[in-house]
Parts: sequence; C-alpha cells; structure tokens
Amino acid sequence: MRKILVVGAGQSGLQLALGLQAYGYEITLMSNRTADEIRSGRVMSTQVMFHTALQHERDLQLGFWESQAPRVEGLGVSVAAPGSARVADWVGRLDGIAQSVDQRVKMSGWMETFAQRGGQLVIHGAAVSDLDYFSRAYDLVLVSAGKGELVAMFGRDAARSPYGTPQRALSVAYVHGLGPRPEHPDLEAIRCNLVPGVGELFVMPTLTVTGRADILFWEGVPGGPLDVFQGIKDPADHLTLTLELMERYTPWEYSRATKVELTDANATLAGRYTPTVRHPVGRLPGGGLVLGVADVVVANDPVTGQGSNSASKCAASYLESIVSHGDREFDEAWMRATFDRHWESARHTTKWTNAMLAPPPAHVLDMFEAANQLQPVADRFANGFNDPSDFENFLYDPDRTKAYLTAVAEDTPGGHQGARGTGRTCGPSGD
Repeated sequence: MRKILVVGAGQSGLQLALGLQAYGYEITLMSNRTADEIRSGRVMSTQVMFHTALQHERDLQLGFWESQAPRVEGLGVSVAAPGSARVADWVGRLDGIAQSVDQRVKMSGWMETFAQRGGQLVIHGAAVSDLDYFSRAYDLVLVSAGKGELVAMFGRDAARSPYGTPQRALSVAYVHGLGPRPEHPDLEAIRCNLVPGVGELFVMPTLTVTGRADILFWEGVPGGPLDVFQGIKDPADHLTLTLELMERYTPWEYSRATKVELTDANATLAGRYTPTVRHPVGRLPGGGLVLGVADVVVANDPVTGQGSNSASKCAASYLESIVSHGDREFDEAWMRATFDRHWESARHTTKWTNAMLAPPPAHVLDMFEAANQLQPVADRFANGFNDPSDFENFLYDPDRTKAYLTAVAEDTPGGHQGARGTGRTCGPSGD
C-alpha cells in the first residue's frame, strides 16, 4: 500500500486526502488545528462553489451539507454609475446550482470523517525541517498549506504572475437578517456589485455555524476608500464600517441590510495577498521533493470567487494523476506533468481573475450593459464562473465581444445592445 502525506487541511488537502483514502492509499493528513479549533475559529473565506467543483465532491460522496446550504440558482451583476444610479443591473441563471458552506463547518466535518475512516491525523504546524524528515517515509508528499515558510519552497513563476503586490484589500462579514433583492425576491443569487475605480461588493448566501446566512464581501482598490479595514479588531466596528460603505457606494444593497447582525463572534475577516503562480515542485534540504497543491502554486485574488473551485478542481486532477500512475515512482517529471495537467484548467481562471482586477475596458462595460436587455448574455457570463475557459470566446477581445453581442441581439426578439457612450460614463476614475 502506497503511503502519502498531505500537509494542510483546507478544501484541496482534505478533498484529496479523502479521495486517496477511498482508493485504498495509506494517508497521513497534517493540520495545524484540530477540527474543534477550526469549527470554533474565525471565518476563513467566502467559498462559493459552482457545479463542476460541487460534482467533484459528490463523486467522492462528500456533499454532506448539500440539502442544508442555500441552493444558489443565479448570479447577478450591478455596475455603479455616479450617484446611486446603475448602468447595469441583471441576474443570469446558472445551469447548475452553486453553494457556499462555511469552511469552518466543512473542514471540521471532513477532518472528522477522515479520522473516522481510519486516516492518520497529525495535529502539527509543519515546518520545512519536518517535511525533510517525513519525506523519507512516504512515497509522495503533497503540500496544500498556502501560507508560511512551506510556500517559500515554491519559487514564483514570473512569466505567469503579472502582479507583484496585492491588488485588493479584502473584508468579509457573515450576517443574519439580510433582506431579499427586490428584483428577484424568490431567487437565491450571488450579487456582484462593481464600483469602477473603487472596488467590488459581493453578496452571497451561505450555510455557516449558526445556520443560513449571507456574506458581505468588499474588495477595495489598495489606497482607495474601501481600504480601511486593517487594524479594526472589534467585529461590531467591522460590520458598522461595512454597512457605511454599502450605504455610500451600493445603496441598493444597503437598503436590504439595515437590520443585519453578525452570525457569531468570529464572523469577520480582513486582509490582502498578492496573486501569484509558483513553480509546482519544492526541493527539501535533504534532496527530497514535494508537490504543491491548489493555492500553494496558483493563488488568485478572490475577486472572481474561484478559490474553492480551483482547489476542488486541482484535488480532482491530482487524484486522477496519482491513481493512474500506479506503482511507479512519483519523480520530478511526474510532478511537473501532474501540475501541467491541472494548469490547462487553472490558466483560464488565472487569466480571467487577473483581467477582472484591472480597470474594466469599455467593451466589457458594454457587455454588462447589454445584458440588461439580452438574457442569454447574462446567463452566459454567470455560467462562466463554473467554466472560465468560455470567457476566451467572448470577453477578452473587443471584436469578439462586439460580434457576440450583435449575434445575440439578432437572435433575441426585441433585443438590442446598450449604448457604448453610456458604458464609458462608468469607467474607472483613474482612466
């Protein structure tokens, strides 16, 4: 029986450990926190997962909370104009449901399941020296802990990493008491609110430790008016500031948030990090090799909500590569080929995310505005969150976008494109 060490108990590490366990591998999972510590700790992410990522969980019979979590059937976009107006406000229908389960709920539950199924769980904050020792006892070491000194083993891939500094200041609050969107009161939907030149507000239904809730997630341009959460330690102050910014920049969202309260004492989070792609193979001091997993090697900004999706897809891809490799050695060539196979999918997510971090070009704003009248455009953009590769066909190139909008308008009774001039009026202030 082949022995594999998985370091890190997040979405990718746990999904991969449980998947390998199901195939009969002898798995050791190393976590720096117990399940109880995770469950009672601070929120870690927003983790909306779309159809493909959820299906990977279903395939491993890990969708324990699917009947409890809100069934998200739509994804809407609003683009702010000066004042309280919006030049775009629509919702696209998802082909398959999306769901968000607080990682405190999911990771603690999965960790307990791993142990119940006979896996060896080691509670220890691993250092490079630990892995240097452990690597001699395992056929393969997978590193899925995306912070600390372990990440330093994986060098930055400059050709795939256009940003050298954080591109957004991040702020999260989990709340109860949010009212429905009046445009679709009976439809559970993610709402993406773009405030050009300032940042983005995302509102997402979720299942948390206290039941059904919503996430208020600000992404602020560094140094701008949303970059004000660092140093705020009181969760109540964090929520107050969140709501004040909503009232100023997204009053249509604030109007349904006047009665919200935090879900629990650990329901807020703030921070920032630099989007980075790293080389996948780390070399230990003793000469051993380790393979980086998910955001250890591909860390995208959460502006496109792809973190947990990418982690799930990476775990599924790595699982298939490991199982299909049989009893052969997990050498450096195999490690690089395994990452390259995952990168064929991950590159689309990285390209899209990096594009959305830049000021939106006129043709993208035109597309958002056209989706007000053209439901197929709204639906296709929404489903791109599940399959970002489709954005190659209609998002990045102005000529392709124009041709696509023209074709949809011609095929849609009464459809017409928004005026380009209007789209430009909400361009970023730094243009």
